[in-house]
Amino acid sequence: MKVVINGCYGGFGLSDKATDLYKELAATEYTYDFEWNLKNRNDANLVKVVEMLGEEANGDFAELKIVEIPDDVNWTVFNYDGWEWVAEAHRTWG
Repeated sequence: MKVVINGCYGGFGLSDKATDLYKELAATEYTYDFEWNLKNRNDANLVKVVEMLGEEANGDFAELKIVEIPDDVNWTVFNYDGWEWVAEAHRTWG
């Protein structure tokens, strides 16, 4: 499975060009919620946009990249100051 994450400090975000291409591929309205919903980072259209546009897909403070993980993993995205990584989901309490 392919998952899109941000590979630098700053934060996940798509460029205007990537947003327009995503809308075209998905035939839906791009929403702020989609951008920050970590479970949608494996969306096939989002992956395709990043693969097609490369660096042009990056938002203002983003360096998007695709991470491949096994299909059977229950995953989540973690971040530190916007720099993200994919980890196997587990239970935590605060």
